[in-house]
Amino acid sequence: MAKLISKTYGDALFELAVEEDKVDVLLGEITQLQEVLAANEEFGRLMNHPKIIKEEKLQVARNVFGGRVSEELLGFFTIIISKDRYRDIDAILDYFIAEVKRYKGIGVATVTTAVPLKDDQCKKIEQRLLDTTEYAKMEMHYNLDQSLIGGMVIRIGDRVVDSSIKTKLSELQKDLLKIQI
Repeated sequence: MAKLISKTYGDALFELAVEEDKVDVLLGEITQLQEVLAANEEFGRLMNHPKIIKEEKLQVARNVFGGRVSEELLGFFTIIISKDRYRDIDAILDYFIAEVKRYKGIGVATVTTAVPLKDDQCKKIEQRLLDTTEYAKMEMHYNLDQSLIGGMVIRIGDRVVDSSIKTKLSELQKDLLKIQI
């Protein structure tokens, strides 16, 4: 259900951004908004509190964000509050950001290795991903996991390429267990 809510509201905000030709403006505002909301947990508790009436929540939102964000984002924010969907705000904003990245042809890749990669290795991986995918640009995230032993795991969305030694050893073990002597 939460996924449907984030898609519905995220799509509406994205369509508004495209129609108004404000994709970059709203993306920047939403990125900053996420940082502000994450840093101020009390605001989230206030917006989700069941005993505070909607009108008071809306007034607080207008006082806090009025003049600081675009009218489009403030209007969207007030709709979220008036429809009692504030608890889904993070998922909605994340969905919007993912849609903007898709729209702009930006892929998000997570590369996990057992040892830190050098800058030239990172650039080669990024270039290889650009050459083998439909993306115009890649947003790269690098993680370390020593349990991989060697190799790497690359994740782009729901696609995974696992060339780690850990996985190869696990597959070899399964194959050996299948052999009957």
